Amino acid sequence: MDFRSITEFLSNKTILVTGVTGFIAKILVEKILRVQPNVKKLYLLVRPRDAQAADVRVQDEVLGMELFKVLKENLGTNFEAFMSEKISVVAGDISYENLGVTTDQMKDMYKRIDIVINVAATTKFDERYDIALGVNTLGARNVVKFAKTCANIQLLIHVSTAFVCGEKKGLIFESPYAMGETLNGVNGLDIDYEKKLAEQTLSNLKAKDLPEKEIRLMMQNLGNQRAKHYGWPNTYVFTKAMGEMLVGHFRGNLPVVIMRPTIVCSTLKEPFPGWVEGCRTIDSVAVTYGKGILSIFPIDRNMVFDLIPADMFVNSIIVAMKTHVRIPCLTIYQVGTSYRNPVTFKELHDIHYHYFTNNPWSNGEGNPVIIRKCLVLNNIQIFEIILFILLFATRMGLSDLQRTLFNFDKKLKKAMKLVNLYKPYLFFNSIFVDTNTENLIKTARENGLDEDVFNFDPLCINWKDYFINIHIPSIVKYLF
Repeated sequence: MDFRSITEFLSNKTILVTGVTGFIAKILVEKILRVQPNVKKLYLLVRPRDAQAADVRVQDEVLGMELFKVLKENLGTNFEAFMSEKISVVAGDISYENLGVTTDQMKDMYKRIDIVINVAATTKFDERYDIALGVNTLGARNVVKFAKTCANIQLLIHVSTAFVCGEKKGLIFESPYAMGETLNGVNGLDIDYEKKLAEQTLSNLKAKDLPEKEIRLMMQNLGNQRAKHYGWPNTYVFTKAMGEMLVGHFRGNLPVVIMRPTIVCSTLKEPFPGWVEGCRTIDSVAVTYGKGILSIFPIDRNMVFDLIPADMFVNSIIVAMKTHVRIPCLTIYQVGTSYRNPVTFKELHDIHYHYFTNNPWSNGEGNPVIIRKCLVLNNIQIFEIILFILLFATRMGLSDLQRTLFNFDKKLKKAMKLVNLYKPYLFFNSIFVDTNTENLIKTARENGLDEDVFNFDPLCINWKDYFINIHIPSIVKYLF
């Protein structure tokens, strides 16, 4: 296979992309349009279902972002005309059959679509169970069914997450999940039952005429309970795992690639270094640390963080697309760095300490925030006890430093929120084996891959340089 022709491969292709207002999908759309202006059409599925509102949302939340500045510079005054020609905004929702698309649009799409890339997801760890099931699980099934009806379909790419592994330890391989397999010693995960349970629970809560806030909380609790029952730490990764199961179950002979990224962070190179959007996972810790809020943290110092720059992940999607088109099998790629280019918490903490010591953030009053190295605890129970004691002291006034402790109260609350959210991953002792991904880059490289444009080899990342010169400055710019 000639990988020198990836851009030619994209020429005249018609591609449906779901979840287009999300971080990864935006970068994917920008990349395709920038490297191959002769792509035939990009259908961009976006909520809400009202077509006019969907157009406005794409303009505001996608094309209007700084991410597209390079493309705008390249096209100049032709930018709007080019986008109008290449992009067709589709109002829809993968939670619905036929993706909630109107009959007229379906007729047009069915005849034209070559490739479907499903990036739509709700990534909140503690999402309501009904919503997470609708998007991450049943939505994946709906996308597969939709793709199979397309007359000229050549490939479905489903973007999942490496953390569908749940709380497994050790080496995590690029293996599929099967419907109804035994998980965490619990037999027979039944997705139909989970759907009915969520629907019935929601119906019962509404029948009691409870406030919406209370219903939301109870549906969030239900998701977490069901996830933990089957061995997953939160609703997000549980529903994404079930989504993978449905993709495998319903695909038939449809060519399918499941992409499992690890923790996706700011761009390494394209369209420019350091583009990031939203406070993503480790960034929330970095922000609170750089602002002087976080000073105690429970974690294994030697724990490996598995990170992948967003543009490298997008490159892997495009190379996998070229590789698997029209090949009727299911292939899984774990795209990360922990197996071949690991970085530990200790290394990251030292890098952040070095950066914020030399480049302190200034608060609203213009005063530089002086940070210190975190007190790192290797036992989360000790951390929780310390937080409880400090919080109790601030509330009861049991210290001569009551005023100082009172100001510290907000910091404690933020620390507790972070720890509760990320507790399953603070002592995460797993490594994601990326053999398929490694073989993909090797094969592509041996067959003429233009690595200046489509590189996704984790060995090329210098973590210290990336964080000091790209990632941390970007989160200070966009997130502080």
